[in-house]
Amino acid sequence: MKLIFIPILLLALQLAVFKAKVIGVHDGDSITVLTSDNKQIKVRLEGIDCPELKQDFGQKAKQATSALCFGKDVRVQQTGKDRYGRTLAYVYVDNICVNKELLKQGMAWHFKKYNSDPELAKLEAKARSQKIGLWSQPNPVAPWEFRR
Repeated sequence: MKLIFIPILLLALQLAVFKAKVIGVHDGDSITVLTSDNKQIKVRLEGIDCPELKQDFGQKAKQATSALCFGKDVRVQQTGKDRYGRTLAYVYVDNICVNKELLKQGMAWHFKKYNSDPELAKLEAKARSQKIGLWSQPNPVAPWEFRR
């Protein structure tokens, strides 16, 4: 039984990774990619939450995401779907993880409610302590609070 399970698991993991081109950046944590078979997929960056566009640093977060990946070929490592049907994923340009880079630049919160990755938590904590990006503001408002 175990011999059958392992190949199926490996196949499932392979299917969760695909290459695409970023054709749209909606905000700091949402993009649209175009696959090699011309399928458009909306992607929500896993584990992070960027300021809303109307918040302080919302436009800067979108610009940071655009600078990192717009028009570029990326590797999408799918982790699931969100409640809006978007693909949740880590997105890589070469060996740079866009999700992690946005945290490093202080353009996002680690979305702890939906992600428990300790590395993401450390990246946010480091940006906070160094007062990088949105953490340079005296009282940054988390996007989930702003949305209420």
